[in-house]
Amino acid sequence: MAIALSTGLKNQILDGILNSAAGTDFDAGVLELRTGAAPGPDLAAAGTLVAEVAVPVDGFAAAASGSAAKAGTWQDTAANAAGTVAHFRLRASGDVGGASTTERRIEGSVTGTGGGGDIELQNTVVEVGQTITATSLTVSV
Repeated sequence: MAIALSTGLKNQILDGILNSAAGTDFDAGVLELRTGAAPGPDLAAAGTLVAEVAVPVDGFAAAASGSAAKAGTWQDTAANAAGTVAHFRLRASGDVGGASTTERRIEGSVTGTGGGGDIELQNTVVEVGQTITATSLTVSV
């Protein structure tokens, strides 16, 4: 039998990592939006850095049913580079993005709104200086 976690434990794990009421790993962190395939969270960042979004304090709602959704506005008002965003890396404040097995990171796919990616943007094809808004992000255990 595989180990199974209760919903209450899943919620506690998520709140301890994501929700500032219990933990602060990603408060004041950075959401990087990048081109190409995600390299894996332990490896150095890959692809062109199209935009960096400052994660707001209380950036995640309290976990429920084993999932926690982004809260507030996650937006970069001036994209760093042009490109088609294909993956994201969420990293804690102070993480410079190099290869590491000790930094706390989350990576996933990016699609346009309604496209079913791990994070959805209003537009994945970006020009320099464009405003980029994350419309949804949910982390589940």
